[in-house]
Amino acid sequence: MTFIEKLQARWRASQSMLCVGIDPDPRKLPECLRSGAGTDQVQAIERFAIELMDATAEYVCAFKPQIAYFHAAGAERALEAVCAHARQHHPGVVLILDAKRGDIGATAEQYAREAFERYQADAVTLSPFMGFDTLEPYLKYRDKGVIVLCRTSNPGGDDFQNLQVQGPNGTEKIFERIARLAASDWNTTGQMALVVGATYPAELARVRALAPQVPLLVPGIGAQGGEILATVRAGRDAQGHGMMISSSRAIIYASGGSDFAAAAGRAARDTRDAIRAAGADRSPVH
Repeated sequence: MTFIEKLQARWRASQSMLCVGIDPDPRKLPECLRSGAGTDQVQAIERFAIELMDATAEYVCAFKPQIAYFHAAGAERALEAVCAHARQHHPGVVLILDAKRGDIGATAEQYAREAFERYQADAVTLSPFMGFDTLEPYLKYRDKGVIVLCRTSNPGGDDFQNLQVQGPNGTEKIFERIARLAASDWNTTGQMALVVGATYPAELARVRALAPQVPLLVPGIGAQGGEILATVRAGRDAQGHGMMISSSRAIIYASGGSDFAAAAGRAARDTRDAIRAAGADRSPVH
C-alpha cells in the first residue's frame, strides 16, 4: 500500500487518529532500564521504544520515532531495530520518521535513502524552506509519504510562518502558501501531508480549508498545551478523520517506574478515547 492507503486503512481499522511520538531521552528512561550491572544505553533505548510500541499499538494510527534522540545517543542501530519491530509486529500502523530534513540535490537523495531504505519508514517529515527541488528526491519514492512543515506548534514559528507574501492568488501568509502548494503543484505523487500544530487551532482550520484532502500531522497536544476538542473540530476532514494527532511526552513518560509500558498504554487509550469523543462533537468551527 501507499502511505495514504495505509493511513486510511488504519483510520478505519483502529478508529483512532492518535500518533505516538517515540522520543527516548536517556536522562528520562525508567530506572529499571538505566540501572544494573552491564546496562547498555543503546540497548535500554531500544527496549524502551519497543515496549512502548507494543503497549500502545492498538490505540494508534501511527508511530513517530524522532531521529535526533536515537542519533545523539549513538543509537542508530537501535532505531533500525525499532523500525523493523514496528514493521514486523505492527504492520498496519503507519511508521513516520521524524527527521525534518531540508537540503538540496545529492544530499537530499542520501537523506531520502536513509528514511526509506535504511529505516524503511512509510513517511518522513521535511522542511520546505529551500523549495520544491529539496522535496523531489523523496517524491521519487512514489509510494512513500512526504510530510512538510507548514504551521508548527512552537512559538518561534511566528518568526516566518505568519509573514505575508505575494503569491499567484494575491497576498497570503507563508503557511497558507505552503498549504496551497501541498494540495496542488508539490503533491506530484498524491502522498503529501502537512505538519500543523494543535497549539494554533485557527491556523489549523485555515490549512484544512486550503488543503481539504491532505492528511495533517498535528503535534502539540498534551505537554505542549494543545486542546483536543479544538484540534479535532479544526482539523478533521469530511470523513471525520484526516489527522495524525501526535503526543509524545505525556504518553511515553506517563510513569518512570517499571510499569512504564503499561502506563503508556493507559495514557494512549485515554488520549485515543478523548479524540474519539471530540470527533463525536459535530459543532462547526467558529
